[in-house]
Amino acid sequence: MTGTTGPLRDTVALVTGASSGIGAATARALAAEGAAVALLGRRRERLDELAFELRAKGATAFVAAADITDQRQAAEAVESVVAELGRLDTVVNNAGTMGVGPVADSPLDEWERMIEINVRGLLYVTHAAVPHLLRAAESSPRRVADLVNISSTAGRVARPGTAVYNLTKFGVNGFTEALRQEVMRQRVRVSVVEPGTVDTELSSHLRDGAREAVERQVEGLELLRPEDIADAVSYIVTRDRRVAVNEILVRAGDQTW
Repeated sequence: MTGTTGPLRDTVALVTGASSGIGAATARALAAEGAAVALLGRRRERLDELAFELRAKGATAFVAAADITDQRQAAEAVESVVAELGRLDTVVNNAGTMGVGPVADSPLDEWERMIEINVRGLLYVTHAAVPHLLRAAESSPRRVADLVNISSTAGRVARPGTAVYNLTKFGVNGFTEALRQEVMRQRVRVSVVEPGTVDTELSSHLRDGAREAVERQVEGLELLRPEDIADAVSYIVTRDRRVAVNEILVRAGDQTW
């Protein structure tokens, strides 16, 4: 456990998709608040680099490299975190991918990948983590635990060319709200953060043509930074147990959708 002071001291936080972007920024933010941080993702080398950075600052960091679209790997990763760090108080489901393009000519494997990561991966990690969060809410000095799902403005506003991405993010929002109502009496807070346009690697993974279309859409916008979304997550999970911040929508200053 980390010896760092802060509102999250003596707690453990797990962040998925921690190898870059919002996930890495969130891991840094939660470590700065005193949490021991577990880094979950597929790119082991990047996770190791981030863990080295956090440890150099006095934080506790544990690397759990896994593909969360595999149910067994996702469950084993969560269990390895608890075995190594002793508990689990905070989970941030950040891992995600985006594909864009008209329904009529989008490749099916792109749709499947979004459903695998944005939906199944989130469900697998959540299913494995919730029993530990329920126990943490009973035993933690803070007497509360947190699950934060990173969704998108695409979970609120449907637009041409993003139909399946909308499907996944609308689904994340609905799942988050239903789960919130299930576990709120046990003081497990379930929240959703909906980022707008953020300067991350997300668009770089798009196929040719789609990537250029997205770049034209955001041309001239001052994009959000990953740290802006990490700030929102940090705000949610550091509130006193009497406060439940269920939802934060974070748009770029001049974003209309």
